[in-house]
Amino acid sequence: MVKKHLFINGTWVEAREYRPLYSPFSGELLAEVAFADEADVDKAVAAAEQARPVMAQMPAHQRASILEKLVLLLEQNAEECARLIALEAAKPIATARGEVSRTVMTYKFAAEEAKRIHGETIPMDAAAGGENRVAYTVRRPLGVVAAITPFNFPMNLVAHKVGPAIAAGNPIVLKPATQTPLSSLFLAELLQQAGMPPGAFNVVTGSGGIVGERLIQDERVKMITFTGSPAVGIAIRNKAGLKRVTLELGSNSALIVDQGVDLDTIIPRAVSGAFAFAGQVCISLQRVYVHEQVYDQFVEKFVEKAKSLKVGSPLEEDSDLSALISPKDVERSLAWIEEAKQQGAVVAAGGIRDGNCLYPTVLLDVDPGAKVSCQEVFAPIVLINKISSVAEGIAHVNDSRYGLQAGIYTNDVHTALKAAEQLEVGGVMINDIPTFRVDHMPYGGVKESGVGREGLKYAVEEMTELKLVVFHTHS
Repeated sequence: MVKKHLFINGTWVEAREYRPLYSPFSGELLAEVAFADEADVDKAVAAAEQARPVMAQMPAHQRASILEKLVLLLEQNAEECARLIALEAAKPIATARGEVSRTVMTYKFAAEEAKRIHGETIPMDAAAGGENRVAYTVRRPLGVVAAITPFNFPMNLVAHKVGPAIAAGNPIVLKPATQTPLSSLFLAELLQQAGMPPGAFNVVTGSGGIVGERLIQDERVKMITFTGSPAVGIAIRNKAGLKRVTLELGSNSALIVDQGVDLDTIIPRAVSGAFAFAGQVCISLQRVYVHEQVYDQFVEKFVEKAKSLKVGSPLEEDSDLSALISPKDVERSLAWIEEAKQQGAVVAAGGIRDGNCLYPTVLLDVDPGAKVSCQEVFAPIVLINKISSVAEGIAHVNDSRYGLQAGIYTNDVHTALKAAEQLEVGGVMINDIPTFRVDHMPYGGVKESGVGREGLKYAVEEMTELKLVVFHTHS
């Protein structure tokens, strides 16, 4: 059986403890993975701290070159990357290949951003007393960045933290999700080949309670960047003190469908947004509010399309959905469906399991207080409720603890502009689903959906400190 060690200071380090990693789909043993203790975390942070001046002094073109070499290595190893994602996350292989393509693009953007981190000049004589001075700003790396990543995009969400950290000149300690460490450990191999200095990139696998806690407490860590649940994110922020913190947290993303729109264009997008990777996506489409004029037609077409999706092995080319990440997530999802039914919801499709797979589930007439509506479901479950106006739909969307992204389909530009203004979210997608994301756009939420923005240019800003320089030219 393959043993996977920790990656610290450019070498593979044995841990005192190893734990089995199983496939979420088949239950087969994939590897024995190192389970770090506090001493291991300390070693990783010490290695990163030692590499801090090396990274800070590395010229931008060299940081860009490392990222460009990583892009080539990822392209050469794309199928192996996709296979690892399919095995450890039960992501269908075709979807996993899409994630690898996005990961390549994310590191390409990071390489480009490394070369354009710049400041601005300040007109000091705009204020009385500012005469005879020249001022400019520069951006400097923060120092050690601790990245804590989730299971659902084990390569691309890692790239959204590692890419900008390297571009900005920061060393990194990465704590991948317990279920998906293999792709992060493979990344360590590729970054080493790409010329990353020893200690500048470290991977510490293990429990969030041990590894995450230690990283939050360590004063040498200057930034925590975390993607995961609101409960954990809020706890991190409460403990982080003056560390820089970026949090990408939960959502129950919603779509409004106005009357008069072309449903045949919308349905494939909406079904994809609801059920891609079994709904285990931060901006998965969870709530749909459809105008009463087109509601029955929308439901009929949506349910038909949902029922045509294939549930199966992640390694089969034609699988649309596979297993949820753990059996307890299937049980939770079924309990939430049952609760919605008890409150009057109708199950129009799905609601049944096969092993760790949950069939695409469509719920109608869902009470707004049901868990499937007001919490993050992170499963292949979508609700479709009827509205009499877009204004009613906007009120439903905003009646949420979350605010990551929302979408609206409408043919009326005034309606679109009003929705863009009134929707309480980090991103509004007009004539598209809330699940739309390309990797260079600013991405992040309001309310309990998080703090800060990802997207390479914006993440680099989060990972750098603004320094002001003022020259007094003559007295």
